Amino acid sequence: MRLKDKVAIVTGAASGMGKAIAELYAKEGAKVVVSDFNYEGAKAVAKAIEEKGGAAIANRTNVAESADLEQLFAETKGAFGKLDILVNNAGIMDGMEPVGDITDEKWDRVFAVNTTGVMRAMRIATNIFLEQGHGVIVNNISAGGLRGARAGAAYTASKHAVTGLTKNTAYMYAQSNIRCNGIAPGGVETNISASMTNISEFGAGRQMTGNGTMPRVGKPAEIAQLALFLGSDESSFVNGQVIAADAGWIAY
Repeated sequence: MRLKDKVAIVTGAASGMGKAIAELYAKEGAKVVVSDFNYEGAKAVAKAIEEKGGAAIANRTNVAESADLEQLFAETKGAFGKLDILVNNAGIMDGMEPVGDITDEKWDRVFAVNTTGVMRAMRIATNIFLEQGHGVIVNNISAGGLRGARAGAAYTASKHAVTGLTKNTAYMYAQSNIRCNGIAPGGVETNISASMTNISEFGAGRQMTGNGTMPRVGKPAEIAQLALFLGSDESSFVNGQVIAADAGWIAY
């Protein structure tokens, strides 16, 4: 098993890519904290993992709330005694608005979940990792963190910020046995579009011009395989990278 005796937190794990990552991590021997704002969904995922012989607990976390994040890490250490891997997967979309149309409210909400929540989780995890002498962070960033034509202004900026945060964290702690990498999925079958409100017709139209070059839509399980590699010791020499998993979409 590639993650035997590891303890992992996966945020946004009640569905989509987070669920696939949590399930695969458990299958490969990790004890998994299935974290999501959708607590009923998180409990269902954790229960299914346990029914297959894995180890998992569910946790309700709004990653935009500091208190929830503190509780998430406290529960993890209380249940499993340590933390080896943090997967920041939780995220929301904007409404495809260009910068001329974005409201402060939408901007702040997207950044609170996609960027500030990720930073806060990384901050807590990093201090745990420094104390125990090792740790791995995997950030699910999106192709929107590498290109400008995959979403609106807020989402694109929020994901670009996490790209920079990933690289900076990897460099800062490279000599402390802490690794930090990112995944940049292209179009994947998830329910993230449910978080979209007041969609901009202009912004969506501009964004759609790039969809014609998308080779195909991916499956959550395909992203989970990359998350497994980055979370495992097999990627011990990989640090500070944001790896696209998009069937070659951004190569066009």
